[in-house]
Amino acid sequence: MDILRRTLLKGAGATGAIAAAVAAGLLKPSLALAADDRAAFEAKDIASALKGIGADSAAGNTAIVIKAPDIAENGAVVPVDVVSNIPNTISLAVLVDKNPMPLSSAFDFANGAVPEMSLRLKMGQTSLVRAVAKTADGKYYVAEKEVKVTIGGCGG
Repeated sequence: MDILRRTLLKGAGATGAIAAAVAAGLLKPSLALAADDRAAFEAKDIASALKGIGADSAAGNTAIVIKAPDIAENGAVVPVDVVSNIPNTISLAVLVDKNPMPLSSAFDFANGAVPEMSLRLKMGQTSLVRAVAKTADGKYYVAEKEVKVTIGGCGG
């Protein structure tokens, strides 16, 4: 019974301390915004999205591996894994050509981080999934894979 009482008191104390810090303005909740890539995320076509992230003249590269199903039974949840085996990759972005807003995600990697990501995409129809990698020297590389969707995920 003492352990339960101590746990309850510790939890209540911690909650009170956090509430007091928020009320005093010491802790402020913040939003995660895509400020740098805002134009790219709001683009309505693939060319504008690629231009928005600076990859409008990206070269093809087989060292970017896209693992996605050939046929997705449900377009609402399409599992996609992307790995860049290009040395000095500092960012990865994933685009879906026929989505209303093609750029689905963009991630930056710190020094020494493995440029690898796993995500679930929403696809309205059969489309190309593109992965764009940026290297430390400012070069862009792209790989693509077609994913056939049997049941649309974007309102279909």
